[in-house]
Amino acid sequence: MTNLSGLVKSIRDIMREDRGINGDAQRIEQLGWMLFLKIFDDKDQELELLVENHKSPIPKKYQWRNWAADDEGMTGDILLDFVDNKLFPALRNLTARDRRTLLVREVFEGNNNYMKSGITLRKVLNKLNEIDFNKANERHLFGDIYESILKELQSAGDSGEFYTPRAVTQFMTDMINPKLGEIIYDPACGTGGFLTCTIEHLKKQVKNVRDRKTMQETVKGTEYKPLPFLLALTNLILHDVEVPNLEYADSLGREYNSIREKDRVDVILANPPFGGTVADGNEGNFPMNFRTKESADLFLILFIHLLKQGGRAAIVLPDGSLTGDGVKQRVREKLLTDCNLHTIVRLPNSVFQPYATVATNLLFFDKGKKTKDVWYYEHRLPENVKAYSKTKPIQINELDSIKKWWKKRAESELSWKVNLKTIEDRGFDLDIKNPTKKETVHEYTSKELIDLLDKSFEKGHKLLSEIKDNLK
Repeated sequence: MTNLSGLVKSIRDIMREDRGINGDAQRIEQLGWMLFLKIFDDKDQELELLVENHKSPIPKKYQWRNWAADDEGMTGDILLDFVDNKLFPALRNLTARDRRTLLVREVFEGNNNYMKSGITLRKVLNKLNEIDFNKANERHLFGDIYESILKELQSAGDSGEFYTPRAVTQFMTDMINPKLGEIIYDPACGTGGFLTCTIEHLKKQVKNVRDRKTMQETVKGTEYKPLPFLLALTNLILHDVEVPNLEYADSLGREYNSIREKDRVDVILANPPFGGTVADGNEGNFPMNFRTKESADLFLILFIHLLKQGGRAAIVLPDGSLTGDGVKQRVREKLLTDCNLHTIVRLPNSVFQPYATVATNLLFFDKGKKTKDVWYYEHRLPENVKAYSKTKPIQINELDSIKKWWKKRAESELSWKVNLKTIEDRGFDLDIKNPTKKETVHEYTSKELIDLLDKSFEKGHKLLSEIKDNLK
C-alpha cells in the first residue's frame, strides 16, 4: 500500500522548489485542482466499467489519463503551455450539459495554475499518479490526510475563515442528528466540514443503493469563493459522494422574498463568515429593517427564513451577534420569536485561532415555536491549557460532558437557564455571562503600573517613528 502521508510530504517539498508558489493557500489551491482532476478521472474510469455508454464530461484530450498519467509524458515548457493555454481554457469553457460538467467548469473558472516550472509540475503529477482513488482504503486514508491539509488553512492568511475545527463540526452534527431523507444544507460551506460530517453520520443509516442516492441528493452546500468551493468538492468526492450537490454562488446574493416553501430545508449546519462585510448591494436583498453590512447577522436572518416549520439548526456566531442595538437587536428578536433558541454553548476565545480570536458561540434552535427559555453551557479550556492553538486544537472528547448534560439538563457551575422575559428586559441581549463565575480583579502594584506605562510609551514612540518614516 502507498505511503500516502510520506507522498503528500514529498509533494509539498517539490512545490517549495517552484517560484510560482507563494504560501500555504496557493500550495493548497495548486494541489486542489490537480487532485480534483485525478480523482474525477479515476471515478470516470470506474463508471465506464459499471455504467453502459458512460461518457466523461471532460474531453478526451484533457482527461488526466491522457496528459498527466504517463510518468514519461509531457514535461518542461511543453507541459506548462498545455496546462496554462489549453487545459484551463478548455475546462473553463465547457458547455454545461449536466451537473458533473457544470462542477468541472466552475472549478476551473475560479482557480489557477501557479507553478512556473513544467519540470517541477511533472514531478508533482508523477507523485499523484501513485495514488489509486478507486481503492476504497487508499481513498479513505487520503481523506484523513486531506483533512490535515485543510486544517492548514487556519493559518493561511484570509483563507482561515473557511475552516471550522473538526471537533466543533462533529459535535454540532451529533447534537442535530440529521436523518436520512431530510434536506441538510450549509449556505456558507467553506471546505465542506459540516457536509462531510453529515455524510459520515448518514452513512450509518444507508441500507441500499436507493438510500445512498437519497443521501447524495439531500446534502447540499453553497460557497461563493473559488478555493474553498474546489476544496469542498474534492472533500465530498473523497467521502464517496459521486456528484456533490454544491452550488458555486453567494447565498446572500439571492432575494429574500424569492425563497419559497420548495426551497426550504430541514436542517442547517453552518459557520457563516463573521467580522466581514457583504458584497456591494447584497444587503438590499433583505427586508429594510434587517439590512446591515455585517455578514453574520444577514446569514442568521437567511437561516431562519430558509428553515421549514419544525426545521432545526446549529450555527456558529461571534459574541458580537449576541448583543448590540438597532438591526442586531431586531435580528435577535426575530430569532426568539420565530424559533425556539433552546441552547447556546459558549466557547473560549481561542477555539478558532489563529485566524480569529473573538469569543464564539454555538446556537441551537428549532423553527416554529417561540423561545421560552434559553439554556447556556460554558465550555472551559482543559486543565493546564491556557489557550487552544494550531498544534493543540479543541478535541471532540472535551465536549463529552456537554453531550451527557444535553438530555438531562440541570443548572451547575457551567450551565444556567434564562427565561425569555429576562432576555426581553435586556433588549433581547443574549450575551449573558455565567452567573456562578466570579470575576477576578487584579490589583496592580506601583511597579506593575510603571512597567505597563513604559510598554505603552514604547509602543507609542515606535508608532510615531513609523509615521515619520512614511512621511519622509
